[in-house]
Amino acid sequence: MSVPTIADLLATHTKPLFSAEFFPPKDDAGQEQLWGAVERLRPLNPDFVSVTYGANGSQRERTIGVTKRLAAETGLTTMGHLTCADQSREQLAGVIDDYAAAGVTHVFAIRGDMPGGPTVPWRAHPDGLDNATQLVELVRSRGDFCVGVAAFPDPHPAQFDPALDARILRDKWRAGASFAITQLFFTARAYAELVDRVRTLGCDIPVIPGLMPITAVSQVTKFAELSGAPIPAAIRSQLEAVADDPAAVREAGQRIAVDLAQELLDGGAPGIHFFTQNRSGATQAIWETVIPA
Repeated sequence: MSVPTIADLLATHTKPLFSAEFFPPKDDAGQEQLWGAVERLRPLNPDFVSVTYGANGSQRERTIGVTKRLAAETGLTTMGHLTCADQSREQLAGVIDDYAAAGVTHVFAIRGDMPGGPTVPWRAHPDGLDNATQLVELVRSRGDFCVGVAAFPDPHPAQFDPALDARILRDKWRAGASFAITQLFFTARAYAELVDRVRTLGCDIPVIPGLMPITAVSQVTKFAELSGAPIPAAIRSQLEAVADDPAAVREAGQRIAVDLAQELLDGGAPGIHFFTQNRSGATQAIWETVIPA
């Protein structure tokens, strides 16, 4: 009996999907934190896990290594990330083939950003690809992969054009993407409006909202700036009111995330994808509050 793909799960799910994203650690302490988080989240039976893709060679190798180990040792459905940034078509094909050889048949295909963030003008590798749509086509051409792509509830900061973002997502779907995961955002309305824009274009790609538990004010501010997602004044004021109390920040962040996750699921979102930052406590608490055992 074949293992269902993420696309299969989205097509047949009777309960919200739960997934977790990790990043490749830089040192031994980071390794311990990562694998500790994985083990603590495993009892929740995540539908899939994924590993972010670094912007340079050493980070890319760590990503591939962690992805292979997750797939081999945990039995969890594992998705490898892949970006176009600073890589030739040949290099990209090599990573895709490495994933396939390790039994990783899910790939999250994104264009990626230049060093410095999403507002830095994009430059394709001389022998590379121009965008994520081309990357989806390349991944699909090299085997039986289930491909995920990024979606933007708040406008991409490079052009601030939500209609263009929706057309690009439709194009990635037409190229063979089976589902999308959003970038960081803070309001259920932003998610709902993105889905409406895409459906108006005749695109029925499932869109999984991505949620990052807030555990520190500086952390969420940094990620919001990188993703271009504005932090609503009401959320900012809640966090700033307790900014000098780390425990209170975590408590407020958990409450904010629970409210958002519940509103998203009540509105029809197919699940929640957690940007865990290689930590398990907040993710576990939020999910168990929203979806009691």
